[in-house]
Amino acid sequence: MTIKIDRLLWCRLRSVAGKLLFLTLMLVCSSALAFAAKQAADGSATKEISTANPAQTALVPRDRKFYLNGQPYQILSGEMHYSRIPRAYWRDRLKMAKAMGLNTISTYVFWNMHEPKAGVYDFSGNLDVAEFIRIAQQEGLNVILRPGPYTCAEWELGGYPAWLLSDPKMVLRSNEPQYMIPTERWMMRLGKELAPLQMGRGGPIIAVQLENEYGSFGSDKAYLRHMRQILLQAGFTNALMYTADGDAELSKGTLPGVPAVVNFGAGNAKESFSALEKFEPGMPLMSGEYWDGWYDQWGRKHVVRDQKIIADEYEWMLSQGYSVNLYMFHGGTTFGFMNGANIYDGTYYPDVTSYDYDAPLNESGRPTPLYYALREIIARHDKATGIPPPPAVPHSPPTITVPPFSLTESASLWNTLPHPTLLTNPLPMETLGQSYGYILYRTVIANPVQGELAFEHLQDYAQIYLNGSLVGTLDRRLHQDRLPLDVTTKNTQLDVLVENSGRVNFTPAIRTEWKGIRGAVTLAGNTLTGWQIYNLPMTDPGTLPFSNARAANTDTPSAPTFYRGHFSLEKTGDTFLDMRSMKKGVVWINGHILGRFWDIGPLNSLYVPGPWLKTGGNTVVVFDLFPQPDSKLSGLHAPLLDGEVPSIVGKKAVAPLGASVP
Repeated sequence: MTIKIDRLLWCRLRSVAGKLLFLTLMLVCSSALAFAAKQAADGSATKEISTANPAQTALVPRDRKFYLNGQPYQILSGEMHYSRIPRAYWRDRLKMAKAMGLNTISTYVFWNMHEPKAGVYDFSGNLDVAEFIRIAQQEGLNVILRPGPYTCAEWELGGYPAWLLSDPKMVLRSNEPQYMIPTERWMMRLGKELAPLQMGRGGPIIAVQLENEYGSFGSDKAYLRHMRQILLQAGFTNALMYTADGDAELSKGTLPGVPAVVNFGAGNAKESFSALEKFEPGMPLMSGEYWDGWYDQWGRKHVVRDQKIIADEYEWMLSQGYSVNLYMFHGGTTFGFMNGANIYDGTYYPDVTSYDYDAPLNESGRPTPLYYALREIIARHDKATGIPPPPAVPHSPPTITVPPFSLTESASLWNTLPHPTLLTNPLPMETLGQSYGYILYRTVIANPVQGELAFEHLQDYAQIYLNGSLVGTLDRRLHQDRLPLDVTTKNTQLDVLVENSGRVNFTPAIRTEWKGIRGAVTLAGNTLTGWQIYNLPMTDPGTLPFSNARAANTDTPSAPTFYRGHFSLEKTGDTFLDMRSMKKGVVWINGHILGRFWDIGPLNSLYVPGPWLKTGGNTVVVFDLFPQPDSKLSGLHAPLLDGEVPSIVGKKAVAPLGASVP
């Protein structure tokens, strides 16, 4: 707001009365400016940047169809995430998409991978999303970009960086400034990378998703308007902006003037498209996510879909002229500590490392029977879709095996601890500058005592030790937060080793996903104080002081332990590390973190990409919470996705947004 005062008015203001009038005017204007600033904060009065219009964008919705550069365009898309695929395989996976007959691919952008610390950005190596998109264009594929900042996707905290939770006032997915300031900063930075790749500027990005299934979270339209303006200010003005929600949430997750698509699982196409057509009559109908598979969770039965239902429904959608994004076309692997989790009916369920998803292209990028079935369907509809016959399916090199090898070296966790932080009361890892991995809390119990060790807030999986000996575990999945203890000696050391098993990525539960201990710890009703806290992000275990495995185990028989082993290869290729001899932990190979293992299933193997192996010597490091000094590992031709699971937390998979799960 600009204040203009002409010379005549200024002369009048020179009198005492005039000066009072001037002060009044200034007060009124200041109030108006404050009101405008407040309105801008909730997104309702932000300076409008016009939504991309037909003159600016290549993709336009009109007359129940999409038009790309003036020609009818039926979007046949497949979802794949660059960070779940080794960079060396990006082009191969995109060639596979083109060979199935797809004309578009869709990808999320995971904020936490690109801004691991506030203001520190990484778009290098496997995070070079711009290069991934450029390769898609080179392979003749258009791109749907889903920049979040919230993504869900069975990804840690739905893609949010955990450092956001270090602010006690943080309210994720809200209009609060504590959230909006870092969000806007991130989106502006992402825009520098990807806005130039919109089709309106010569790139392949034809559409950009606004937020992500927001209707399943809330209904704050001011928040959605604010997010829309941030996207536009970040430069995403040359691609079609749209929203995506389940059919029952369309009214809550959409904005007027922003096209909507609908997400649903196999068997729900007719019902969901009918709901979308009623909600947006006359607009093109598209499935933003057609769930052709599902993800797995630790301790629950492996999920598979009826592929005949998927194939028949996919053909029906194509025959109707509807656009479809297969979620997933290729799931890949959630490497490292990046798996998400869900809460169903109050119970926590962390996701496994494999994101195979029972998708057309399996975890290692090889075509499945569903791939060929969908390829035939697309080919049959080539005249209606305008998609030319696809190229030949690229050859997939054979997987390899690795003969059994021993883990001959080890290092006890107790002997490799970093310097601790000394605090009166325990704090969660985010407050201490840590996002992932493990965290150890240590204190001393002065006198013998019998009673219950209880935690006000403990997330997610903890092992309890007295003088270095394991006395019990607490598992968030099982609603465990207390343990009976019998301390028989003075000055007993109490250790609580807590694993971040993966932050929830769905529902408002994301707002309370602090990891470690938060709040009071009591023993027999008395609060324990005086804690040493050890941050254990486990970013570089290869530098630890390893020694003979058996000797190290003898010194500390129940200590969580790092193991190291070596094997040699004459040629490299994809393989699957058989983890059935181990209990619970994480694996690295040649410095690359593969991900988690847990003997409760259903996943019993870990995918090892061929580009991460070497001819000659290779090194594996395993961290196991339960010592396994005589273990051997080997590489398999195929994954072990469907292992036995315990019955204690149930075997039936549960899906949000009304998806049917067998």
